[in-house]
Amino acid sequence: MKFLGNLIWFIFGGIFVALEYVVASIPFFLSIIGIPFGIQALKMASLALWPFGKKIVERETQSGCLFTLMNIIWFFIGGIWIWLTHLLFGLLFAITIIGIPFANQHFKLAKLAFSPFGKEIRD
Repeated sequence: MKFLGNLIWFIFGGIFVALEYVVASIPFFLSIIGIPFGIQALKMASLALWPFGKKIVERETQSGCLFTLMNIIWFFIGGIWIWLTHLLFGLLFAITIIGIPFANQHFKLAKLAFSPFGKEIRD
């Protein structure tokens, strides 16, 4: 199921979502301050490319309030729009029974888009 789900996801939009994240990360890498945000955008691109079979977990080591501050900045820079987009697509896919697995993946991406700092993607 994991391979088939990833293949269908890739063909019907996963490549475009991942490409958007990669293109969005380029301006972040132009400044030293934006590099952590660019890394988070690439993290989401890797998950958006093949989301089935992967899960998002909290990191064991925390950096105090740094992750909280970075998540707040991320949210206002553009995370709110990414989060709303994945939430909307998740709700649209959840209308049909066939779309429920894809809705779950959009909800997983929305969770990461809301606060990507301090999270890891594992297989």
